[in-house]
Amino acid sequence: MATETKTRYSDKDLEEFRAILLEKIDKAEHDLELIKSAYMNDFDNGTDDTSPTFKAFEEGSATMSKESNSALAIRQEKFIRDLKNAIIRIENKTYGICRVTGKLINKERLKLVPHATLSIEAKNMQ
Repeated sequence: MATETKTRYSDKDLEEFRAILLEKIDKAEHDLELIKSAYMNDFDNGTDDTSPTFKAFEEGSATMSKESNSALAIRQEKFIRDLKNAIIRIENKTYGICRVTGKLINKERLKLVPHATLSIEAKNMQ
């Protein structure tokens, strides 16, 4: 008798993935708040009376820091959005199905990258 090919993960598996995703969302949102608070920091550390030469370096450094924090925040927001989209796929019972091949994504891959939408096979084809 031929083995039946699974077309989707069981409800039990989906709940396990939901728990992983919710945990990752909580951590990602916490990290985003840290990034945003660092971005909002005005870097006022009582250096008003320092030499103008050093102040120019500080201002340049502060600008670069704000730009990198902004880029980090944007990346973190995208990560959170991808995680939340994965929760929607769980609710639709389409979670874990490769959007290119239509096959189930390996369970170990989903545990490591729970927002994955491509199997390793599809990823290698890119």
